[in-house]
Amino acid sequence: MRAAVLMSCLALLLALPCALGAEEAGFVSLFNGRDLSGWLGDPALWSVADGVIVGSTDTTPATHNTFLATQKSYRNFVLRLQFKLRNHNSGVQVRSQQFPDYVVKGYQPDIAESRYTGILYEEGGRGILADVKPEEVAKHLKPGEWNEYVITCDGPRITIALNGFTTVDYTETNPAGVKEGIIAFQLHAGPAMQVRFKDVAIKELP
Repeated sequence: MRAAVLMSCLALLLALPCALGAEEAGFVSLFNGRDLSGWLGDPALWSVADGVIVGSTDTTPATHNTFLATQKSYRNFVLRLQFKLRNHNSGVQVRSQQFPDYVVKGYQPDIAESRYTGILYEEGGRGILADVKPEEVAKHLKPGEWNEYVITCDGPRITIALNGFTTVDYTETNPAGVKEGIIAFQLHAGPAMQVRFKDVAIKELP
């Protein structure tokens, strides 16, 4: 009996640093793993399956770039997530603006099968803001598998890290650059595609 109690206490002590570490990290989940509460998107295109967000145009084509967006806006933050792309093009919008018919405009760390992954694009605006060397990014991208994005927006600076490799370190010099906005995921018009997202968490910065 005493041995069992000691083992239980030891397990609790071993788990405590992990729990404290997660709390100290300050990350808050943006996705509950069950439904799309807190998000706004076309229900014909976005769903939840097996605990992950799924966007698909396999059965319902997208007539224009369409998005699943948070209902809350964010200013300075670190956004961490996992994505898996099957065919075509997607992206993660940050500090962006919502428009009718699920249209979103703003900064977009791009997701693509090859060429554009890791760039910083301005959807509905200036186009490519910071490009990459595709051959370098390809060394860190895992096509068809789960990949991690860590996107940091802090003042005028935006950085993108793909699986631990920094693809972009961009400083906005345009005074009109948007400083706060929603976060969103993209389904691109064109060929049938599917994109999945999980482990979506944010840490807000001062």
